[in-house]
Amino acid sequence: MNNGNTLPGSIKAILKKGTALPFPTDVKPMLATLVDKPFDDEGWFYEVKWDGYRALAYRNGEVTEVRSRNNKSFNEKFYPVFDAVKNWNIRAVLDGEIVVVNDKGVPDFSDLQGWRSEADGHLAYYLFDVLWLEGVSLLDLPLLERREILRAIVPADSLIKLSENFEASGSDFFALADKMGLEGIMAKRATSLYVPDRRTHDWLKIKTEKRQEAVIGGYTKNENTSKLFSALLLGLYINGSFEFIGTVGTGYTNKLQAELVERFKPLIIKDCPFRTQPEYNKPSRFRPNPPKAEVTWVKPEVVCEISYREKTRDGAIRHPSFKGVREDKNAKDISWEAPAIAAPAPVEAAGKKLTPKTENALVEKKVISSPGKKERKTLLNPTDETQVRNIQGHDLKFTNLSKLYWPEDNVSKRDMLNYYYQVAPFILPYVKDKPQTLYRFPHGIHGEAFYQKDVKGKAPDWIETFPYHSYADGRDKEFAVITDEASLLYVASLGCIEINPWSSKVQTPDNPDWCIIDLDPDKNTFDQVVETACVTKKLLDAIGVTGYPKTSGSTGLHIYIPFGAKYDYEASKEFGRALAKIIHRELPTFTSIERKISDRGGKMYIDFLQNRPQATVAGPYSLRPKPGATVSMPLHWDEVKKGLSIKDFTIFNAVARLKEQGDIFKGVLGKGVDLNKVIKKLESL
Repeated sequence: MNNGNTLPGSIKAILKKGTALPFPTDVKPMLATLVDKPFDDEGWFYEVKWDGYRALAYRNGEVTEVRSRNNKSFNEKFYPVFDAVKNWNIRAVLDGEIVVVNDKGVPDFSDLQGWRSEADGHLAYYLFDVLWLEGVSLLDLPLLERREILRAIVPADSLIKLSENFEASGSDFFALADKMGLEGIMAKRATSLYVPDRRTHDWLKIKTEKRQEAVIGGYTKNENTSKLFSALLLGLYINGSFEFIGTVGTGYTNKLQAELVERFKPLIIKDCPFRTQPEYNKPSRFRPNPPKAEVTWVKPEVVCEISYREKTRDGAIRHPSFKGVREDKNAKDISWEAPAIAAPAPVEAAGKKLTPKTENALVEKKVISSPGKKERKTLLNPTDETQVRNIQGHDLKFTNLSKLYWPEDNVSKRDMLNYYYQVAPFILPYVKDKPQTLYRFPHGIHGEAFYQKDVKGKAPDWIETFPYHSYADGRDKEFAVITDEASLLYVASLGCIEINPWSSKVQTPDNPDWCIIDLDPDKNTFDQVVETACVTKKLLDAIGVTGYPKTSGSTGLHIYIPFGAKYDYEASKEFGRALAKIIHRELPTFTSIERKISDRGGKMYIDFLQNRPQATVAGPYSLRPKPGATVSMPLHWDEVKKGLSIKDFTIFNAVARLKEQGDIFKGVLGKGVDLNKVIKKLESL
């Protein structure tokens, strides 16, 4: 990152050509003129026409704003972009485009439309111009020099990216953009100045397919259809009146239709908003007997974008397809976008002309970039109090998201759910297909909490359950079973701060996957817990067994021994008892194996009774309802040493550790020990 003090000397020299002016707070973006085909004149830069939302970024001290071309705030809607700009050590006003890109780096406008959080796709903010920097207005500098400045300041490894430009053949660049499935290209005169709020012939746009913005004035629903609507009725403001231009009936998913209908509800009106009422039931050459349709009129305020094959002589659009809503544009600013046919006048080349061979190699390498390795970030956005997200085909409703579950640490229910979304691939192997004892904290760690085993008739139909009989009241009941990401997040949404699985799966309910030694301190120091864990490791090493340690996230440590579901709970418990006796024998002054708390005398309990049917402990990577929002974190044995603290691993750093180290606990899921051989070795000690 760069500020005025760290810019290269060559960039400082360019800045001196600008005009010293105060920080501008409202710049209207420069606009481009549509032309019908590419051209190959010299003196032009070419770049991608990004299929997204135009956005200007303002960064100056305490001021950070990201706004649309019609001055609407994008600060909350595209919060990762806002955060990236806010964290940029710079004083600047910049122009660019917010997009969502697919795995290949190609922008997808429909994905941008549905973007609510980082789980919906990879956001990128492609910058193509800088208008003001460190107290200097750059509007009157040529694009060639503004681009040089921009290249010097764009941060590395950020969602803020440079929109690359090329001094190249417009025809070749356009052909490549078409091949890549891009919306089109931009051609900008290298010597052009930045003229706010003007559409000039110094900036040109050439589209690979025909696009048109339009205003929605109503929608129809055909009889006997299961869809929420059949077509949108589109119009434009022409000479002050709202004129009908056609319908669009394709390009919608069921989810998008539902979102649009919900959006239209407050806009529904009784009378037709078009100057002339459309004949939406009129037969045509291709549909002589169209289905009867009912119409719903709406205030003409929502702008959308469509693609189409061609426009007829009478102004109708053929083969239109809905692309998405344009929240960044005002209805009365939309007009027919007719390409200018006139070719631009050539000027002297601004730089070296690239040969087609070299040019294509550069373009294919730099024009778009893959977002790289997929990383889970957030499922829920930081503002909406209630959100519905579709997880693996199930609509999950998340509510009360700002409720603070860890008040002293300012950690909310939203933060907890985002954490479990991020660590789902890591935690699922240890909880999948295992019945759960739900430990619910609906009001956070200081509120009333309760255990819930029975979910019979209380959970959604798609949540799998495991039957059991309660001898206390003589009723048949059911445990909830986590089977996938959706069920994990459902359980968390109930206020289950920690995830408490059985040690066995529903497929082998009597055979645990592991044996657990739970080191539960009383009046002990944590260094004594660590010492006990190290003694346990020496014992396991002596009998040829690999143990896997993790923090409990509360006060102690857990040591897991893989069993591979080969033995029953009784065998697991007795093996744990045998280990506990030897560990206690080595450390009698501060450990105990007495079950009754009153008999332990304040000593650390070496708990082997966790290896009973239906017993649970917090699973690996589970959060705990403790101050600091601690996590039950798997450890390397060389981390189990004096100075280790439970508070070393929290919701704030656990995800970063997982990204760096991966799942170091997976050996627990191996084939398991040979218990007969191990017990013989144990008996010989």
